[in-house]
Amino acid sequence: MQTSAHKQQQQPEATKIRNLPWVEKYRPQTLDDLISHQDILSTIQKFISEDRLPHLLLYGPPGTGKTSTILACAKQLYKDKEFGSMVLELNASDDRGIDIVRGPILSFASTRTIFKKGFKLVILDEADAMTQDAQNALRRVIEKFTENTRFCLICNYLSKIIPALQSRCTRFRFGPLTPELMVPRLEHVVEEEKVDISEDGMKALITLSSGDMRRALNILQHQHGLWEGDRGDRVHLHRAPTQVRHRQHSRLDVESGFHHGLQEYPFSDQARYIMELKTLKGLALNDILTEIHLFVHRGNLGRSCHCLLTFCLISFRYRLSVGTNEKIQLSSLIAAFQVTRDLIVTEA
Repeated sequence: MQTSAHKQQQQPEATKIRNLPWVEKYRPQTLDDLISHQDILSTIQKFISEDRLPHLLLYGPPGTGKTSTILACAKQLYKDKEFGSMVLELNASDDRGIDIVRGPILSFASTRTIFKKGFKLVILDEADAMTQDAQNALRRVIEKFTENTRFCLICNYLSKIIPALQSRCTRFRFGPLTPELMVPRLEHVVEEEKVDISEDGMKALITLSSGDMRRALNILQHQHGLWEGDRGDRVHLHRAPTQVRHRQHSRLDVESGFHHGLQEYPFSDQARYIMELKTLKGLALNDILTEIHLFVHRGNLGRSCHCLLTFCLISFRYRLSVGTNEKIQLSSLIAAFQVTRDLIVTEA
């Protein structure tokens, strides 16, 4: 029989696990638990089994399993008692200056383990947020302490990692997850958490997540708390206030705005129409650009118009990402519509 003290110890642990966000609660613990990128996993598994793990650079979109993969590797390499002393995990978006490289990283990498065999592991998440000086300092640390320490850099954008660091690491790209891989894992979570979701709702969840497993689990957990006994379907998911709400209900409105922009209306009328659309439907300009991009690719606008609008949409999206004014970019979008309309008339 279990003692009362043992029961009291178990209850907080069970409560802790139950209260975890689903993203952490269902994070894969071993390499076998991971659902995708089997070619990458088999290569890393071979490195580990042969005790010749190189420095790693894992890159790709968010929620595709980069951090989960290296944490599963670390748990396979080190026992629970060793993990704290053998693994240094840092989020480079918080500590991204040269001081973190010269301080904690250098101190951890330079010290040897007396009573433990093998190498240490430094995990630098979001390494693309590190400054140029920090990356330049890191390349020397990697080179100097290779015998004692292995480094794993994780990033979303490979272009933001300096070539000197890229050349010192074995690179693996993690692409967006396919629906075939995501559905079984989501069904497992649905079964464990007793979520009532329809087949239509599951398809909507996959569409909204765009290959991002983290986003899919966050949407599912968020909406599960709002359904209140209802069955989760496409309509429920597309009403999610934290999601891009244009994805079904507002799609027709955005399409209407797109066609309205190609008509012969005064500039001010078109600007007012799009502003009303944004206000009434609660859309950001980024949301509108995403949907218009789909219409441009599906429509028969002609090669010249297609190229012009695609180039303009790319430019607007980039400018918005660096913090430019939405109203100015909205005016540019309307101007692009008018130029496209004139081009259609000329080609006709």
